[in-house]
Amino acid sequence: MAKKESVEISEYERQRRENIAQRDKLLRQLALDASAAGLGPGQKPKPAKPAQKKRPAVKKIKEEVVPRRTSSRIAGIEADSEVAKRKAEDEYVAAQEAARVKRQRISGPLDLSEVQVAGKGWDTNDNSFRDVFRRGADPGERTFGEEEVKETTDKELRALREKMRIKITPERIYSLGFHPAADEPLVFAGDKLGNLGLFNASQSSSSSPTKKSSPIKSEDHNEESDDEDPEPNITTFHLHTRTISSFQFSPHNPSHLYTSSYDSSLRLLDLTQSSSTEIYAPLDNSLDEPISGVEMDPLTPHLLYFSRLDGCLGRVDTRTPDTNTDVFRLSEKKIGGFSLNPTVPHFVATASLDRHMRVWDLRKLSKQTAGGGGERSPALCGEHESRLSVSHAAFNSAGQVATASYDDTVKVHTFEGMGAWRAGRDMLSTEEMAPSAVVRHNNQTGRWVTILRAQWQLHPSDSVQRFCIGNMNRFVDIYTSKGEQLAQLGGAGITAVPAVAQFHPTNDWVAAGTASGKLCLWM
Repeated sequence: MAKKESVEISEYERQRRENIAQRDKLLRQLALDASAAGLGPGQKPKPAKPAQKKRPAVKKIKEEVVPRRTSSRIAGIEADSEVAKRKAEDEYVAAQEAARVKRQRISGPLDLSEVQVAGKGWDTNDNSFRDVFRRGADPGERTFGEEEVKETTDKELRALREKMRIKITPERIYSLGFHPAADEPLVFAGDKLGNLGLFNASQSSSSSPTKKSSPIKSEDHNEESDDEDPEPNITTFHLHTRTISSFQFSPHNPSHLYTSSYDSSLRLLDLTQSSSTEIYAPLDNSLDEPISGVEMDPLTPHLLYFSRLDGCLGRVDTRTPDTNTDVFRLSEKKIGGFSLNPTVPHFVATASLDRHMRVWDLRKLSKQTAGGGGERSPALCGEHESRLSVSHAAFNSAGQVATASYDDTVKVHTFEGMGAWRAGRDMLSTEEMAPSAVVRHNNQTGRWVTILRAQWQLHPSDSVQRFCIGNMNRFVDIYTSKGEQLAQLGGAGITAVPAVAQFHPTNDWVAAGTASGKLCLWM
C-alpha cells in the first residue's frame, strides 16, 4: 500500500487564499446592504410589442359530410375477400349517392333569406332592388387601334370608361345582365354552381352617408390602400344546384326574374316578395335535362320558352305549368342558345352544335324536324350552315340575327318584313339565309372561359342597332349590325377574359363577367 504523502502549503499560497475569502465575504455583505436599501439592480423592462393589425375573422365554410373511408386491415378484413369486395361496392354506392344529392335540384319554394350565401343580410323592407322595379390569344393587345377609334362616329361609346372591377359571384360567370331600370345600374350575374349575384353599382359607402364612394379602381389605383377602401355591398343567393345558364327579366313585371339552369329547372325570382319558386322541371326527378336558355314572350305575359342541351325547345304556360307544357325536338345535337324576335315573337332562331342556325315559325306545327324522326315541331323557315358549331343566336328588334361560331366568325343575318310572312310559307333559299355581314373574331374560348355570345342592345336610344361580345385579348368589342366596330372596351387591371358581355337595354352601359366571378363595368 502506497504511503500517503502530505503536501505542505507555502506561506504565499496560504495568504492568497485568505485574501480571496475576505474579498468574497466583503462582496456578499455589500450586496446584502444594497438590497436592504433598495439600491439593487431591477428587472429589465420588457420591450413593447409592436401593434399588430387586426385581421378580419375568416368565415368558416360548412363542409358537406361525406362517407369516411375506413381501413380494411384494422377491421380485420382480408384483402381480395368477398367481404372486402362488398365493402368497396358499398363505399362506391355511398359516394355516388352523395354526388347525386349534391346535384339534385331544389323543387320547393325558396325564401331569399334562407338561400343567401354572401353579402349584406336581405331585408324585405330595405333593399335597393325592391323599389326599382383564336387560337393563341394575345392578352392586352388591342385589335381595334387608335386610328379606328378616331374614325368611330359614336362619341358616347368612344367615351365609355371602366368604372369598376369587383367580384360578384363565387365561381365562373355564365350569365349576366342589367335590370331594365334606367336610373340605377343594377347588375345580376349567375355562376357555375347556381349562385345569383346582385349588385347596385350606384351605391355609396355605408360608413359615410354624405360622401359618395364606389369600388372604383382607376389605372393609377394604389393597391396598398385597399384596406381603407369600403367593401361594395354585393348579395348572393344560391337558387340552383347547378349552372345558371341564362336569365331574363319579365317585360311585363320588372320585379320578376326568370332563371334557367343545368339542374333541369326554371325558377321565378320575385324581388318584391323575396322568394324563388319553381316554374318548370321534369316530372321525374331522376331525369337530367339541362336547360341552356330562357326567354319570355314579350307580347304574351304567361308564355315562357326554354331550350335544352338535348336539342329540344320548350314552351310552358306559367299559369298551369304542370299541364300546359310543350316540348319540340329541333335538333339531334345540343342547342346552345335561342332567341325570340322581339316584335314578332312567333319567330325563333336557334343555334346548334350541328353547325346550323335555324329560324322557326311557332304558328304552324309540322312533323318535319331537322333531325328527322317525325316528331311534332314548328315549321322551319330556313337554315344556314357554318363550318363549325354555332354557339348562340340573338334577334334584335329590326329582325336581324347575330351568331357567334367556332369558325372564328360573328355573322349578322338580316330578314326584312318578317311581320308580313304568312304561316307555312316556303323555306328561305340559301341566298336569303346568307349573312349580310361577317366579322372575323377569335371565338376559341377553350375549357376555362365561358362561350362568347353576341348580345344586342334591346332598345338603343339612337336607333342604331349594335351588339357587344367578349374578346379573348381581354376586351369587349362593340359592333353595328353592318359589322362596323364602334369601340373596344378594356382596362389596365383586367387579368381575365370578360367573356360574358351584356348591354343595358336602353343606356350605354356595358357589363362583362370573367371566369373568376369578377364583374367589369363601363359607363
